[in-house]
Amino acid sequence: MTNEQMTSSETESTDEHEHGREQQTAPTPGSGLTDDADGGGTRSETERTVLEARNLDVFYGDEQALRDVDIDIPENRVTAVIGPSGCGKSTFLRSINRMNDLVDTCRVDGKLAFDGKNVYDEDVDPVALRRKIGMVFQSPNPFPKSIRDNVAYGLEVQGIDDNVDEAVEQALKRAALWDEVKDQLDESGLELSGGQQQRLCIARAIATDPEVILMDEPASALDPVATSKIEDLIEDLAEEYTVVIVTHNMQQAARISDKTAVFLTGGELVEFGETNQIFENPDHDRVEDYITGKFG
Repeated sequence: MTNEQMTSSETESTDEHEHGREQQTAPTPGSGLTDDADGGGTRSETERTVLEARNLDVFYGDEQALRDVDIDIPENRVTAVIGPSGCGKSTFLRSINRMNDLVDTCRVDGKLAFDGKNVYDEDVDPVALRRKIGMVFQSPNPFPKSIRDNVAYGLEVQGIDDNVDEAVEQALKRAALWDEVKDQLDESGLELSGGQQQRLCIARAIATDPEVILMDEPASALDPVATSKIEDLIEDLAEEYTVVIVTHNMQQAARISDKTAVFLTGGELVEFGETNQIFENPDHDRVEDYITGKFG
């Protein structure tokens, strides 16, 4: 099926997800992004590009936040996005699942594709897109609901009412939180510690079985012990999901990521590659200066 055929009159996607997210063949470009598509994309056994940007520019009014960004983000890897404050890291992250649509003055030019489909095509439904590309924010933001209802929220929004308790349990297990909360699922998520709340938000994000998880500085508000648990969790999640994390902590990026993208002043992606290479032998002097603390 071609991109041109992916209109809102499509029948629902018949992709089936076996427990544990079995690997499958590469998906039809853009599968499931239109407004009446259902189910997740398929996955290939070999590394493939999941997110692709070409000549991506983002503006807030007259101010340009991202400038001519080209990047290919691979499946089932942790990609860290680093750079000084105001360089466009979070703008790039929010462009991936069109969270910037909520900013009236935002304008996006160029291409940003998920599974080969430009997410800014007119026939792409942002809500359907966000089912496949989940997001975890800087500060934990659990709802004033029970732990169970926090995790089940996305399922309920989608009208899924079969095996909800099983899905909640699996999401909490994947988020490494089940053993800590399994006897208090009816208690408020707001009563958990900060680190537990963030893992609860991660469980909520993965309960709907996305392909990609975006994280915007998910450990910046946490203590070292909670941060360590989040980092361990991120590495585990990459076995099943593609993870893109914005972090201000370069040591954290070096510890947990496979790929690193370095944005510098002016919204420019200066370098992208294997994390070891970026930190040990970057190609650009500006990147070396940033990593060694000469600026930023």
